[in-house]
Amino acid sequence: MLIFISRNIPHIQFSSIYRPPSISKNRLPPQRMFTSAQNKASAPHVPPVPRPSASLVIINERNEVLMVQRNPHASSFAGATVFPGGNFDKKQDSSLKITAIREAFEESGLLIARSSDSLYRIPPDQVLDEARFAVHGQKQTFQQFMDEYQLSADTESLLPFTTWITPKEAPRRFYTQFYVTFLPGTSASGFMAGSKQERIPKPDGGQEVIAAQFIRPEKALAEFNARKITFMPPQFYLLYTLSSILRSATSSFEERAAVRRLSSGQFGRMIINPRRLVQPQSSSDTTTLTYEGDETRGGPPGRLHRAVVKIGKHGITTAITLHRNFDIFTEIEPHVFEVSAKL
Repeated sequence: MLIFISRNIPHIQFSSIYRPPSISKNRLPPQRMFTSAQNKASAPHVPPVPRPSASLVIINERNEVLMVQRNPHASSFAGATVFPGGNFDKKQDSSLKITAIREAFEESGLLIARSSDSLYRIPPDQVLDEARFAVHGQKQTFQQFMDEYQLSADTESLLPFTTWITPKEAPRRFYTQFYVTFLPGTSASGFMAGSKQERIPKPDGGQEVIAAQFIRPEKALAEFNARKITFMPPQFYLLYTLSSILRSATSSFEERAAVRRLSSGQFGRMIINPRRLVQPQSSSDTTTLTYEGDETRGGPPGRLHRAVVKIGKHGITTAITLHRNFDIFTEIEPHVFEVSAKL
């Protein structure tokens, strides 16, 4: 039996309050990675080795995607809206898929797991809360919790959905594998044969996130364009991609098949290593990031695969325009991404 344990992801508005980000040890790179290289010291820059991490795009039966808002006071990614995710922890994780599932549980309370017992009942709220905090605080391993309740992480349901490498100019770099997964269709009473638990998330002391919700991709993009929330380029890129596929009010077989087709094709295997495109006439608050397959990155003449990113105060991303003029199902050349794996 496949179990999805939810801590009630209500339809709420994310806070629009943000604080200046700084370097963190546990999350994707901060917004200031896009500040001008001219502000850096003249000493030679030795790029740090990217840390392995994972992030999970969870799609429900209403074609909504789970997103969480980082604590505005967090030391990194402050106030940003992201998919659940974090760094690989060798004490907790046996694979990046486990990283993605564990982090989703810690940050949202949603547990993507299978039960080895056909008579298994969902652990009570108190047990889930205690496990979430214990795992986050390294007082218990994620696997110990799973074993205790005869659960196994449903890694088979996670599908690859691009990999992103932080640019070399960043003070901290990450090699982030994105996955996508679907929650099963539900009846009015809940997930799978029984009980969808919708509970208001209890605060974690502000250590990681302050809000979580399922939101349709096009609505998330609209809120970003209205500057109600903020994204980094990877989140924008994937939401932009999904917004053209997840169009129905309820998830259809054809829509899920399209997402799976992307995952199993060249799109799912893309390794994207953004590079700044030097443009003398560009404004100081705007950066053009090129991606593999762009005409400047191994693609044919006229091929555009880039994002124009506008930076506001404190290095906060205020606008992103994606230029991608090719079919992501049929026109991705695998050879242009081969060099991307070189860190």
